[in-house]
Amino acid sequence: MRAGDVLRHHWPTITIVVTAAAIACAALVMLRNLPPHRIVMATGPEGDAYYEIGKRYRAVLAKADVEVQLVSTAGSVENLALLHDPHAGASVALIQGGIPGSGDASGLESLGTVFYEPMWWFHRREVQGTGIEGLRGRKVSIGPEGSGTRALSLDLMKRTGSGTQIGEVLALPPQPAGDKLVAGEIDVAFMMTAWEAPVVQRLLADERVELNGFPHADAFVALYPFLRKVVLPRGVTDLAKGRPPDDVVLVAAKASLVVRKDLHPAIQYLLLNAAAEIHASPSIFHRPNEFPAAESVDIPLSSEAVRFYKSGMPFLNDYFPFWMAALIGKLVILLIPIAGVLYPMSRLLPRLYDWMMRSKVVRMYGELRLLEHEMIDARATGRDTRDMVARLDSLEEQANHLRVPVAYVSMLYMLRNHIGLVRDDMRKHAEKPAE
Repeated sequence: MRAGDVLRHHWPTITIVVTAAAIACAALVMLRNLPPHRIVMATGPEGDAYYEIGKRYRAVLAKADVEVQLVSTAGSVENLALLHDPHAGASVALIQGGIPGSGDASGLESLGTVFYEPMWWFHRREVQGTGIEGLRGRKVSIGPEGSGTRALSLDLMKRTGSGTQIGEVLALPPQPAGDKLVAGEIDVAFMMTAWEAPVVQRLLADERVELNGFPHADAFVALYPFLRKVVLPRGVTDLAKGRPPDDVVLVAAKASLVVRKDLHPAIQYLLLNAAAEIHASPSIFHRPNEFPAAESVDIPLSSEAVRFYKSGMPFLNDYFPFWMAALIGKLVILLIPIAGVLYPMSRLLPRLYDWMMRSKVVRMYGELRLLEHEMIDARATGRDTRDMVARLDSLEEQANHLRVPVAYVSMLYMLRNHIGLVRDDMRKHAEKPAE
């Protein structure tokens, strides 16, 4: 049987098979695109605020059976480089707002800002002078290579012209810098980290260390749009001893939770939900529920983040595990257009099928009627009717070999009966003696 005949006689079955195959292929693609159960998060040095916060994300996502592997780094600059590197494996990181190079947002999306990171300016108590004068000839730690602290410190030193006055610039992570500052091995330590960082709490409580403010904080905020002025209140560390002895004005950036664009949307929603659980409580520098916030610093918000801040978690996540909710959501998206096609097809196909089956018989009725009219004309003119008889035989042969479903057999039998009536009429006319 030719391909055309197969299509003509079995097209309903073929349509159903093709539709089922398309649905099966789409289902396989969705199954391959299920959210992962393991992600890599770039944080910061062990013991630093970024790393400690990463541990909290790991604990929250573990409740949803998602393993979070924490990668210790020098800080935001290195985190950004890891996210840009497709072979590094990192898919989420904490990034300090405004770091140089963060303008390159290709392939990255933000899930919003999550907390303030003040620039802490600690110095030994015996260091004389405030502001730039306090840095002259001193040993100063500005953070390791790859940290946001170092990137911003170098930029501020260049703008203020203080870089040439520093005796020695050291690249120390926050914890070692704090240890050396307390031990008297260095004079000044800059570190950009959260208020909750253990090293910050230790240095604020140590009487051998003083916290210096930023006299030109308003100017810094005007020059660097990503910075904000924050105030550490007098006595907030120790009310009894009055530490700090005065309000201290600091500048702070906002840390963002940044992901690669190819991170599965379901994982992004889990991270956003974790951010709301971790960062919504109040702190020294922000009010309750101020974070996470739908803000983009250098890197645009993801579409999932926009929906989360507008409507919260998808409702399916309230009833199903995250991977099942993601699968059901994709199935709904797939089935809506399929149902939109199948429903009108289910109404149209039976009518089309009925028309096609009837048209096979109706077409032959048209030929039979034409033959009958020609036969009447031939009687009137006395023309030869042998050609008409041959055509009628051919029509009858076609009717005998026509295959139709049982529901249409009555039409076929009626056609054969009518062909027989026309043949009988032609025979009677042929046998009638001429007048």
